[in-house]
Amino acid sequence: MERRMLGQGLEVSAQGLGCMGMSEFYGVGDDVESIATIREALDSGVNFLDTADMYGPFINEELVGRAIAGRRDEVVLATKFGNERGADGSRIGINGQPAYVVKACDDSLRRLGVDAIDLYYQHRVDRTVPIEETWGALKSLVEVGKVRHLGISEASSATLERAHAVHPVTALQSEYSLWTRDPEDGVLDTCRRLGVGFVAYSPLGRGFLTSESSNREGTADGDFRKHHPRFTGEAYEKNLALVANLEAIATDKGVTVAQLALAWVLSRGADVVPIPGTKRRKWLRQNIEAGSVTLSDGDIAALEAAIPRDAVTGDRYHAAGMKNVNG
Repeated sequence: MERRMLGQGLEVSAQGLGCMGMSEFYGVGDDVESIATIREALDSGVNFLDTADMYGPFINEELVGRAIAGRRDEVVLATKFGNERGADGSRIGINGQPAYVVKACDDSLRRLGVDAIDLYYQHRVDRTVPIEETWGALKSLVEVGKVRHLGISEASSATLERAHAVHPVTALQSEYSLWTRDPEDGVLDTCRRLGVGFVAYSPLGRGFLTSESSNREGTADGDFRKHHPRFTGEAYEKNLALVANLEAIATDKGVTVAQLALAWVLSRGADVVPIPGTKRRKWLRQNIEAGSVTLSDGDIAALEAAIPRDAVTGDRYHAAGMKNVNG
């Protein structure tokens, strides 16, 4: 597995593994298969694991902790705070208060069963708390050794610069794929100017950019895609036509749609690391093989013509979720 460098000298596998769906949002999980998937990822050289306290809530960190027990030295472990939830799953809100930052970190360390977090992200920006205050607390966590690197998710260029002035940012994590090109509107450029790596979540469009209808339709109980703006009604049908364009290109190249979509994200630069999520080993293996797909300039142009950035129908979150991005 190729390695890539995020900011501040953090080296990770060129492709990571998003663990969120193992515990919530994408239907019923299977802890046995999920743990096997994480361990096979490590065996295959995928060492960059991504979780968050709010996934589950809380149980995803515990799951990851069990999966990496005895293998801590093989893992670059990333988790997040800031989307505060209750133990009953209720959503409390975005929290960037300094005292909460410290408590959330201690709770994550306990659930993960580790002494330090390799990459600790602010999951969403709390617009009611100056970013300097939140990052002052994060800086203190680095100073005492609980955290090794700091990141931020779904932040604007202006917020990224302010956070970076308090403590160097290692990575900015935001949604990025053939059907979500928002980072190209300035955030990627800011990352590169500051020396911040970019971590792309949902590089397969939450499963839409695949050949598997079961991944696109999200019909299982507990699957949030049942009500997602891009996965329902007329939007679904229009977006499905875009995937058909990808299928034709994938057939010509002898690869899957998912591999093609991942290869496109990987082609965005050596500082861009996609973290496709899966809870099954068979999809993990397919995703890993995307690293061997070579795209010519002509292929890239064809892919971007197949899914023009303004052709996707529907927002990437419901209205409430959209208020918390680009913070």
